[in-house]
Amino acid sequence: MLKELIKVVKEKDPAIKGNLEVLLYPSFWATISHRVAHHFYKKKHYFIARLISQISRFLTGIEIHPGAKIGKGFFIDHGMGVVIGETCEIGDNVLLYQGVTLGGTGKGSGKRHPTVGNNVMVGAGAKVLGPVVIGDNAKIGGGSVVVKDVPPYMTAVGVPARCTAQEEEEQRRKPSDELDQLRLSDPVSRDLREISERVKVIEKMLLQNSKNNIQ
Repeated sequence: MLKELIKVVKEKDPAIKGNLEVLLYPSFWATISHRVAHHFYKKKHYFIARLISQISRFLTGIEIHPGAKIGKGFFIDHGMGVVIGETCEIGDNVLLYQGVTLGGTGKGSGKRHPTVGNNVMVGAGAKVLGPVVIGDNAKIGGGSVVVKDVPPYMTAVGVPARCTAQEEEEQRRKPSDELDQLRLSDPVSRDLREISERVKVIEKMLLQNSKNNIQ
């Protein structure tokens, strides 16, 4: 497990210069602590699991409930202020930035936190709330608030977040490997472009009709 975690940190952060630096990364310790806490949680040793979780929160600034299920290749960049709820399910190769919340809504029992697919990137300060599903290879823009499902290969931005399809070039790359929070598909800009194209078509039709009437 340790070799895998060291490899993930080195791959995800271009600033790292050597293996020893990995020991200074909050994500490294938060992930290790969660693996241990989750083990005790599955054994129904809930107090020990929560104790480990809270100690990790105090030391790293990252709060991961021991009940959350997290896959391989998980990485949190910087990490301060990240919150991951009890019934969260996170796939493989997922990247979270600082200030991300994968939280619940209300006091209901059962599944009340997000399910995040593989190769997903969630930008700084984004909030994903409720039992929504974030599809594989999706991107969540920084500061966005997601309260509805995001299909695979889609980008969600805004408050509340709106989805737009990724460009073909984007789809060939894994969002969680790029660490790029800036080059995101913008649904508003895309809608404006489509409206502009439609207006041009209508203007062309009106002009043609006007010419026909004159003749």
